[in-house]
Amino acid sequence: MTTESPRWFKSSYSNNGGACVEAATNFIASHGVIPVRDSKNPNGPHLTLSAAAWSGLVEFARHTAV
Repeated sequence: MTTESPRWFKSSYSNNGGACVEAATNFIASHGVIPVRDSKNPNGPHLTLSAAAWSGLVEFARHTAV
């Protein structure tokens, strides 16, 4: 069991318009996953993505950004 807390961050490309995703990449080394949550609801649920799923999400966002 670990007491490590997620260190949430938003992309530097975020314009603080409220439609942001936060991720805690500090868990990739210790747990092999990346928790992801809605920045508007920090106490709400989060998704737990594998490294491959996170990479796919970032790539998708990169190609669909307006």
